[in-house]
Amino acid sequence: MGIGTVHHIAWRAENEEDLKAWLDYVREKGFRTSDVRDRKYFKSIYFREKGGILYEIATDDPGFAVDEDKDSLGINLMLPPQYEHMREDLEESLPPIK
Repeated sequence: MGIGTVHHIAWRAENEEDLKAWLDYVREKGFRTSDVRDRKYFKSIYFREKGGILYEIATDDPGFAVDEDKDSLGINLMLPPQYEHMREDLEESLPPIK
């Protein structure tokens, strides 16, 4: 990727029911889509337009309080399972938050 490129554009869906309605709509319009992907903090679908731009529609739920109390959000680095193996490298590369 270089300057002036777009990786993807994301929109929100209020909940899983809304996401399913969007999935049906996008498929009815002839787009090939991913299945619903569980990203731990939200669920999403993906599809590409003819020019190659990747679109995502993601739910608000369950949100970032799924694995920690709302009052302690941001104190610890919480990672989805698929990134846990990268924890040490991520912690070393992130600047401290003060």
